[in-house]
Amino acid sequence: MQSLQRLCAILLLPVGLLLVQCRSNDKSSEVIENISDTTKLDTTPITSPVTPPPPPRPIPDYDTLEWTDLHYLDESIVLDMRYATDSNFVEETMYDCGRCFLRPEVAQKIVKAHKALQEKGLGLKMFDCYRPRPIQWKLWKKIPDARYVSDPRKGSMHNRGAAVDLTIVDAEGKQLDMGTTFDFFGPRAWSTYQELPDSVLANRRLLRSVLEAEGFAGIRTEWWHFSYSGKRYEISDMLWNCE
Repeated sequence: MQSLQRLCAILLLPVGLLLVQCRSNDKSSEVIENISDTTKLDTTPITSPVTPPPPPRPIPDYDTLEWTDLHYLDESIVLDMRYATDSNFVEETMYDCGRCFLRPEVAQKIVKAHKALQEKGLGLKMFDCYRPRPIQWKLWKKIPDARYVSDPRKGSMHNRGAAVDLTIVDAEGKQLDMGTTFDFFGPRAWSTYQELPDSVLANRRLLRSVLEAEGFAGIRTEWWHFSYSGKRYEISDMLWNCE
């Protein structure tokens, strides 16, 4: 009798284990179903935001072998073209619109000087660049004095696209103190004048040093004027377009 009971127990053991396993699987299914009911998985594919391409640059309206529009080359250079306004020493608008043209090599050198200043949190601001000889004649007729205006028959470095009038600005676009305004004519504007605060003299030295490093040379009477000495260019009568 005991042998028969032991045999029955052995035969029923797998059935019991199977029932336990089934019950366990049922509970697991319930947990999974409950999770599925409360949590909805987001199957939307993750995509990076698409940045629209920059607008195409306008087609240059000038001879790019002879000239470069400086703002086309580097828009971070500030333009304050004074002869496109009446804020200049003749108090009259000379240019129909303010564009800064230079010979290509000269423009590249100006950009390099600008980038050197950007490393210090500063930058360049342009007052005048290429000056067409017809404009030089207009200036000469108003002030026929070679101390202030070059004789257009000989032409100036501005008329060749190789001279710039400029200053330094800080990160907010404010001009550094250079001791005088642009187009101030008198000893205080001379690059050799020393009766100025140390900070002003330091600003002038900085402007001169970054430009001299790129092959420009200043003149004695105007702290803002620099000419490129690396190449000789012809006088030009080119007049730019105004949009």
